[in-house]
Amino acid sequence: MEKRIVSFSPPDISEAEIAETAAALRSGWITTGPRVKLLERRLAAYFETGSTEMNCETDEAKAQYGSRAVCLNSATAAEEMNLRLLGIQPGDEVLVPAYTYTATAAAAIHCGAAVKFIDCKKDGASDTHAPEMDYDRLADAVNEKTKAIISVDIGGIPCDYDRIFAVAEQKKHLFTPLKPDGSPLGDLAARIQQSLGRIAVVADAAHGLGASRTVGGKQTYCGSIADLTSFSFHAVKNLTTAEGGASAWRTFDGIDNAEIYRFMQLLSMHGQNKDALAKSRAGAWEYDIIGTWYKCNMTDIMGAIGLKQLDRYAGMLTRRAEIIRRYDAACDALGFTHLIHQTDAVHSANHLYLLRIPGFSEEQRNAVIAKMTELGVAVNVHYKPLPMMTAYQALGWDITDFPHAYNYYRNLISLPLHTKLTDEDVEYVCEALHIAVTEVRG
Repeated sequence: MEKRIVSFSPPDISEAEIAETAAALRSGWITTGPRVKLLERRLAAYFETGSTEMNCETDEAKAQYGSRAVCLNSATAAEEMNLRLLGIQPGDEVLVPAYTYTATAAAAIHCGAAVKFIDCKKDGASDTHAPEMDYDRLADAVNEKTKAIISVDIGGIPCDYDRIFAVAEQKKHLFTPLKPDGSPLGDLAARIQQSLGRIAVVADAAHGLGASRTVGGKQTYCGSIADLTSFSFHAVKNLTTAEGGASAWRTFDGIDNAEIYRFMQLLSMHGQNKDALAKSRAGAWEYDIIGTWYKCNMTDIMGAIGLKQLDRYAGMLTRRAEIIRRYDAACDALGFTHLIHQTDAVHSANHLYLLRIPGFSEEQRNAVIAKMTELGVAVNVHYKPLPMMTAYQALGWDITDFPHAYNYYRNLISLPLHTKLTDEDVEYVCEALHIAVTEVRG
């Protein structure tokens, strides 16, 4: 076959994004401003309704969706701000999948909490094959120090949230909410914990924009499932703002969403009680600093990209699903295990295509990757479990304590999955995979 070059995950940027970015630059307003605020409302509407076409510029939409999501400069910042809002602090424990990217655990560590890793199920979830946590092990790990469970929707496939919430409810007798400390953030965090009355469920939905799952008998979109959720708009994600992310939250009993939104703004803007847009109004220069917090806001340049990406997003998800169906057919013919992106209960965001080659060792898997690279196909591995990483080994973790995570990883390959792929590219990837595996098997 004639060699092709197939990239792993380039951004899909159209003339619409370029034009909107240019308009933002020409507007004279390039930091957090009207485009970011509109993107926040449109995302909040998407999390609730599953529609990217809601008119979010009306007064009614501003009231309904204006305080349900905040855009930030990364998903890691969004996850950390979620944990800060919950009052996660030294002395707390946060339960995290061993099978994930470092941002999931690092956000909790930034807050001073102790991370406790949970092994995944043997060979992944029975319905989707995703490397979800073993929920029995999760339940066993909960103790009086546990304040949050971080779930990870790998590949765009939402976890089994019914099981996760069941664990949180089952163990609520071990939960003691934070006490108010007299500070604005500490008092809000205490009220949120008291409102929950249990361990918080915090979703790392970096891959999950647009995904949904049946939870409590109702099909619910990521952003409306967990207590708090973080999303990524990094350059390799389905929807990109170059860098960037967003935080979303469910309504907590007795707490106004506008108050949560205000604190998210404060946390992401140095604790300054007026952003640049508010200060620009006549006579509104004066402001206060109510906390020594962080700087992780999204700019209107990034927001401009995101708005036009969102306009195109439904079509991009459809194209990703088409590619997945072709990969599924090829992998099924070869006898490989792969993610199941669509089930009766699960509708994936189709972010990653993970396959596993039965019987292959880590060395054989690496040889397949080398051969596919030689053939011009960029592939990847999602992920190397965190207990294998130097930083986490230094914290005392050992991969031998997580055998299912290691076994899932050792024969796994991620194929290119993006909307710049042509049908011919997809066919070439399938052929290259067949050639590489056949050669390595000998």
